[in-house]
Amino acid sequence: MRNFFIFAFEVVKVVIISLAIIIPVRYFLIQPFYVKGASMEPSFYDHEYLIIDEITYRFREPERGEIVVFKYPNDPSQYFIKRIIGLPREKVEIKDGQIYVYTKDANRRVKLDESYLEPGTETLTSVDGIKELGADEYFVLGDNRNYSKDSRSFGPVKRSFVVGRVLFRGWPFSRVGTFALPEYSLIN
Repeated sequence: MRNFFIFAFEVVKVVIISLAIIIPVRYFLIQPFYVKGASMEPSFYDHEYLIIDEITYRFREPERGEIVVFKYPNDPSQYFIKRIIGLPREKVEIKDGQIYVYTKDANRRVKLDESYLEPGTETLTSVDGIKELGADEYFVLGDNRNYSKDSRSFGPVKRSFVVGRVLFRGWPFSRVGTFALPEYSLIN
C-alpha cells in the first residue's frame, strides 16, 4: 500500500510540473491553429495544422508579408488567417488587379510585387479608391484572392486584434515547414 501512495504522489508531481510548463507556453508563447477554407491557398490548404507565434509581436510590430492570425473585426470570437499587405499610416490602392502602396516613409506610390501568388492572380475589389490606414491598422489579404474574405470587405484590422504570426506548419507531415518573410519588390 505504501508503494501505491509513493507512485500516486510521483504521478501527481509530474502532472503538476507538466501543467506549470505547458499552460504558460500554450497561452502566452505559441498556439495551435487549424486552417478552415481556401482563402490562403496555395500557401495553406484546408485542414492544415499551424503553430502560431504569440510572443514576437510583444517585442516588435508586424511586417509586410507576414502571415498572421487575428480576430475577425465583425465577430471577435472567430479567427482568420491572412497576409499583411499594408502597414500603419500607409495608403493601399487596388487598381486594375494590382496592389499599390503609398509608403509612409517615402510617401510615393509603388506597385507590390507578390511572387508568392499563383501566376495570373489579380486582386479585384468592388470598391475603388485608396484606403488610408490609421496608426494601429493593417490591411490584410488572403493569398487566394478570389475566395478570400479580407480587408477588401471588412476593412483594416486593428493591431489589438492580431493574435500572432504563423511560425510553422505541423500537419500534414508532407508539408511541414517554417515560413520566411517574402522579399517584396516595390516597383514604381
